[in-house]
Amino acid sequence: MTTEVNKGPMLGQRHVQTFLLFLSIVVNYIAKFNAGVAVVAMTNAESTNPNFPEYDWNEMERSFILSSFFWGYILTQFLGGWLCRHYGARLTMFVSTFGSAMLVLLVPFFVPWGGWQAYCAIRVCMGLFQGLMFPCVHAHLANWCPATERNRLGALANMGLDCGTLLAMYVSGQVAASSLGWPGIFYISCGVGVVWCIAWLIFGADTPRQSKLISKAELNYIESSIIDASSKQEEIKATREIPVPWKAILTSLPFWALFLVRCTQSWGYSTLQAEIPAYMNGVLLLEMKSNALFSALPYLASWIMAFVYLVLSDILLTRGILTITGIRKTYSSLASWLPAISLIGLSFLDSNQKTLAIVLMTVSVGINAGSTIGSCLNTIDLSPNHAGILMGIVNTGANVVPILTPLLVGIIVKNEHDRVEWQLVFIISAIVFFIGNLFYIIFGRMVNQPWNDADFLDHQKQPLSQEEGRAEKTKSKAREAHNAAVVGST
Repeated sequence: MTTEVNKGPMLGQRHVQTFLLFLSIVVNYIAKFNAGVAVVAMTNAESTNPNFPEYDWNEMERSFILSSFFWGYILTQFLGGWLCRHYGARLTMFVSTFGSAMLVLLVPFFVPWGGWQAYCAIRVCMGLFQGLMFPCVHAHLANWCPATERNRLGALANMGLDCGTLLAMYVSGQVAASSLGWPGIFYISCGVGVVWCIAWLIFGADTPRQSKLISKAELNYIESSIIDASSKQEEIKATREIPVPWKAILTSLPFWALFLVRCTQSWGYSTLQAEIPAYMNGVLLLEMKSNALFSALPYLASWIMAFVYLVLSDILLTRGILTITGIRKTYSSLASWLPAISLIGLSFLDSNQKTLAIVLMTVSVGINAGSTIGSCLNTIDLSPNHAGILMGIVNTGANVVPILTPLLVGIIVKNEHDRVEWQLVFIISAIVFFIGNLFYIIFGRMVNQPWNDADFLDHQKQPLSQEEGRAEKTKSKAREAHNAAVVGST
């Protein structure tokens, strides 16, 4: 008689949690990346709605606005992991999203008073709040995803990156050109954030056991899938918080391979993400309505490709054609090296080749969607127990990069209509893309590391305790010998 495998319900609370994570990324990315379109609208009112104020900001000031979000964002990544471990994802993500939504609402009121400096200050504060989010997303996925569904559910949640960026680009451009003008971008960004917060408070739960809506069958399925460790590890999890093995993590080559590839992919991606509206306006000479459409098109391709990558990975895994290691490294290579080639090609095009330029940008961003399955979910592969902490460290490094890329553009691009200056920007990004992925292919790993074990530090202490015990025995024998010698002499 064969044992029946518990596969859980086809649709359940784990899917609700995944969908909520997807939406959380969407609404935060709308608030995060609407600046790419908003800054163009605020400095070129004739291309959108001339009934709203226009600001005379130069390229460097615009670059400061685009990068300022990340000044705050990098400061709270690790804090997000810590808060999630102590207070749970439900509370931490609510605070993160609600704070960001309230701050984005301030832009139309404070920029007329404080100029680009006020806009920068608001985006710094938004970054501080949003920096709490992604460590919680990965920790929440580790708590809710059965091992066999981790790749699928993790990829579905992270599709919010593409959907959020798409909406930030396209909807923001349409709103800026409407009767709402550029201030409407910020009103809508705030509204969708608040709506998500309400839904999260109703349906969100830190763990399956804390959910009031989960069925018993699904609870058993998730817990039996995740709980595959020894009874001693489960005892540690139940009685105390698992300590973080900092030394083991920071000396782990697979961890640093993940760290590097996420940073280099962030470099290439953020160059396109933040600069597409300015490039299309300056070099391709597209007006805002067309700019919004074509700026959003690459992210529509990315969203579609994310589904393609997901379906293909499921087929390849279930049929045993590729292991998870093969999937991760293949997808990461596609997501890094093909966009690198496209960026180099893009750098040689001008306004007479608009169609080809749009195709190459669409291909670059679309193919880059493979980075989610390729490397982003690798934090959970390496250590489900410390996924939030790992994501906090990795995301800190990866988001230092978007601070640098707009500033580099501001240094290199003195004339936004000069194709040669943009050419240098794209070639640098292509080189960075290539090097980071090569390191990941060589040193990246897709299995739980020894330091993931709940009792890893206990095992590390045992040899030390044994050495201390032997030393104490040696000292005791020496004292006994000394005392015997003293007694004999008397």
